Amino acid sequence: MSKTISEKILSNHSGVDARAGDIVVANLDFLMGQDGTSGVAIDSFRNMGAKAVFDGGKIAICIDHSAPSPNMGVSEIQKKIRGFTKDTKILLYDVGCGVCHQLIPEQGHVVPGDLVIGADSHTCTYGAINAFSTGVGSTDLAAGWISGKLWFKVPETFKFVINGRLPQGVYSKDLILSIIGDVTADGATYMAAEFVGTTIDELSVEARFTISNMAIEMGGKAGLMLADKKALDWICKHSKRKPNPVESDSHAKFANVKEYDASKFGPVVAKPHTVDNVSPVEDVAGTPVQQGFLGTCTNGRLEDMRIAASILKGKKVCGDSRLIIAPASREILKAMIKEGLYNLFIDAGGVIVTPGCGPCVGTQTGIPADGESVISTANRNFKGRMGNPNSFIYLASPATVAASVIEGKITDPRKFL
Repeated sequence: MSKTISEKILSNHSGVDARAGDIVVANLDFLMGQDGTSGVAIDSFRNMGAKAVFDGGKIAICIDHSAPSPNMGVSEIQKKIRGFTKDTKILLYDVGCGVCHQLIPEQGHVVPGDLVIGADSHTCTYGAINAFSTGVGSTDLAAGWISGKLWFKVPETFKFVINGRLPQGVYSKDLILSIIGDVTADGATYMAAEFVGTTIDELSVEARFTISNMAIEMGGKAGLMLADKKALDWICKHSKRKPNPVESDSHAKFANVKEYDASKFGPVVAKPHTVDNVSPVEDVAGTPVQQGFLGTCTNGRLEDMRIAASILKGKKVCGDSRLIIAPASREILKAMIKEGLYNLFIDAGGVIVTPGCGPCVGTQTGIPADGESVISTANRNFKGRMGNPNSFIYLASPATVAASVIEGKITDPRKFL
């Protein structure tokens, strides 16, 4: 009987003929925690009476959300994490290494066909390279550390078919925001979102990460794509592990299927305070913005930096606005320096901060003042997301963010192309 990608991966890892709706206990290929969730996971691990993890080489903790630490309380948590990883021989990515969802695939820990959990909701990012990866709670992470297994309810699959070429000035961020605006924030709750079509085929792997990263913003359990030649070539450059590509059978059962013509997409913005509150950029153009933010696990990759730099080259950030840039990893920061992007951003008036999550979650840098509006490449714009519940967050592509800080108001990026 035909199966979806999710059904195949969870069958392969559980040893049973798994179908949507089934409960399975499955072996895990990799487990990830970050500094905002791993402190609780460590406490749970110890409360369970455990003395050792199942395999330290298959586990990583990334200190990225509050990096460097902004206060004594956080410093104590990070101290506990460092001690725990040393004692258990778990991999540690410390301050400055970058964002967990950039580091895990970049460092070769995930390959097609894998089953991965992370104590962070955007763990669905790795679906872009054909892995079933999903976010879990800290206690579930601790149980996985001990046993190397976890239980799953096999999700139904929502298939998104996107064909055609994206117009100039329209990017993968515009595509996924448009889809979320269409299906709404709970339109794919506990489903695996599967993205296919000629549009996806044409996108770089970096752009695909942007789409899978935001599957959770429509309620998705995972955000899956095929392991085509482009993805496999990317994997070969980053990992020594053997990939096990998986694809849905031609007669697999999908809970829902939606088709889109990419040529009809335009630049969009998600308005405060929900991700599915999406409008064409023209509808909000002219809205003053006091801050722009370029970065995050959604759009902090080198391709994103190049896009923003192409618009900012030879221009200045408006005096009524400011631009904060957080590369998604140290490797990306080094590439920015090598390509001259670092100096370009500095000359334009931008501020580059430590690779990590920082401004996105409002932990220590870039917290807006009351009444200020921010245009951001992040994945969430909930009230208080960036540290102040009295500010307003608009989500957009790197191109739209760059264009907007030049003019100090939300601006259609096509004006600068």
